[in-house]
Amino acid sequence: MARAVALARRGLGRTSPNPPVGAVVVRAGRIIGEGWHRRAGGPHAEVVALRQAGTAARGATLYVTLEPCSHHGRTPPCADAVIAAGVARVVAAVGDPNPQVRGRGLRKLRAARIRTETGVLADEAGEVSAWWRHFVVQRRPYVLLKLAATLDGRIATARGESRWVSGAPARRFVHALRDRVDAVMVGAGTVLADDPALTCRVRGGRDPLRVVVDGRLRIGPRARVVRQRSAAATLVATTEAASVRRRRALVAAGAEVLLFPGRGGRMRIGALLAALGARGVVSVLVEGGGDLAAAMLRERVVDRLLLVSVPRLLGGDARPMLGALGIARLARTPRLVDARVIRLGSDLLWEGAVQY
Repeated sequence: MARAVALARRGLGRTSPNPPVGAVVVRAGRIIGEGWHRRAGGPHAEVVALRQAGTAARGATLYVTLEPCSHHGRTPPCADAVIAAGVARVVAAVGDPNPQVRGRGLRKLRAARIRTETGVLADEAGEVSAWWRHFVVQRRPYVLLKLAATLDGRIATARGESRWVSGAPARRFVHALRDRVDAVMVGAGTVLADDPALTCRVRGGRDPLRVVVDGRLRIGPRARVVRQRSAAATLVATTEAASVRRRRALVAAGAEVLLFPGRGGRMRIGALLAALGARGVVSVLVEGGGDLAAAMLRERVVDRLLLVSVPRLLGGDARPMLGALGIARLARTPRLVDARVIRLGSDLLWEGAVQY
């Protein structure tokens, strides 16, 4: 199962809206087939592993990180392929929370007199598929909020200089994250201040969908996030009150513009996330700035916080990490739970689930 989990990790960021899954076929204590789900629409992990095993799969044990599916999607049900291969035993790390499956795959296997077992390395396998499981249950993307700030919670000097607050190891960590998530999101202020490309600079990596939240449509077609050549699309989310001329200019430059109801240039982030979920976006990495981060926390849509703490001080005249949250009592503050701290060069990464 540990091998199956390692294989599943290879699919992170490549399989949406399907889950990353790994599978291993074992006979007489020896691996005879293995595979992982490489892309949506392609063969699932179980099918890849069984094809590699061939006729030797008959009577063997299949280890898989997620319950085999039992419904027709872009591909036939994996449970049917397992039964047809003559597998004697299936060990699934975790069940499938998808309402179309949710135990039906395992029941189908048991009805075919295949022995089943669950719970082996469930925590490890569950961590790999956590974003997807959140997506199928909540019907919106899993949101990771990344912040990088000095010890006094500042992200830029009073004049706006912000490159680079964090060190090179922290920046490499972020690019590795971009390789795994479906979309990266920033606010218009970040685009205007830093002009980022929002691409992945990991060798062999892929660029995520690039999303700019710009309620007043302040960015222009010359922004790098619009003109940077990439296989990934650029999506600008704005309000219906935005200038038609500026919308047309962005579309002509190659960006897609999504319109949402809004007042005073502000839109509901929840509506944007729902629209991304409808497109099959399973995970979103939010990288700034402070106003967008605060809006997402106010709407309680941040699922996990990644805070890079930098051993510097900028002072009260520097720009804060977060905009206003409107919190009057300490008891109502968002907090990190199950947090862990990782050293990234001279910086520290605080990572944990957000509890409201």
